[in-house]
Amino acid sequence: MKKQLSILVAASLAAWTLTACQGQPDNGTTAQAAESSSEAAGETSGEAAEETSSEAAGETSGEEAGETTEEEAKGSADGEFPKILVGASPSPHAEILKEAQKLMLDKGYNLEIKEYTDYVQPNNALEAGDLDANYFQHYPYLEQFNEQYGTKLVSAGTIHYEPFGIYAGKTADLSALADKAKVAVPNDVTNEARALLLLEAQGLLVLKEDAGLNATRNDIVENPKNLEIIEIEAAQIPRSLQDVDIAVINGNYAIAAGLKVSEALAVEASDSMAATTYGNVVAVREGDENTEGIKALVEVLKSEEIRKFMEEKYEKAVVPMD
Repeated sequence: MKKQLSILVAASLAAWTLTACQGQPDNGTTAQAAESSSEAAGETSGEAAEETSSEAAGETSGEEAGETTEEEAKGSADGEFPKILVGASPSPHAEILKEAQKLMLDKGYNLEIKEYTDYVQPNNALEAGDLDANYFQHYPYLEQFNEQYGTKLVSAGTIHYEPFGIYAGKTADLSALADKAKVAVPNDVTNEARALLLLEAQGLLVLKEDAGLNATRNDIVENPKNLEIIEIEAAQIPRSLQDVDIAVINGNYAIAAGLKVSEALAVEASDSMAATTYGNVVAVREGDENTEGIKALVEVLKSEEIRKFMEEKYEKAVVPMD
């Protein structure tokens, strides 16, 4: 409405001006009317401009307020806390880390997780600086990896233990193993030794007395059933169950494959060499083990909340360590 009035007043003013330019007499009334029209136009224009400016300012203010609120919300969720990127095998390690994320936020850190399906890449990525830590391996494997690849990775803390199990393939009972039965074991040094020690504990073979944690199938000195020991990459063993009579499987790969410890034909004893040796660790580059972020991570993973999560979810397939 104000805009229409402004246009009418401006038109009226233009008519008066045109009349004056054409030589019509200026009798005072004309001047007064022109002045009056000019003032009206000015006031109307000013009011319209003020209203328009006010509305524009309001819209801008609202938009800015909306953007600020969104940024604040984003910041509170994941924005301003320091990031800790941890490599992990999908199960149980990545699952445990996901449970730990909210506890890490309480400590002022954003915990991010990158999943790996093998035992080599996460250590190489950590050594290269692409990760801040990894959580997938036990300490003997970490030592062996350092020696083999010349890396300088260390443990920042031991978190849990995963008992190895012997699982049924074609044969559902250890006492029913036939002569020359096929037995799958991990092909890396530390895990193969662990598998052979478990087979020895079941009376299926005998190892050299001093073989210990470095045992390979070449250290077998007695093999009554002439078992055929087949070395397979650890992650692939669950997929090979149908092709062998029995298989010794790492705890994390057994979990990922849907195998239950309660269904295993045999499991490492809680007082075995493995139980006290093969704890899974948070690994970092040498010198980073005492940084505040890593200390916070280890503290969270050893917390009562995470302990309870492990015990309830994995039903003895993952055993928290003190």
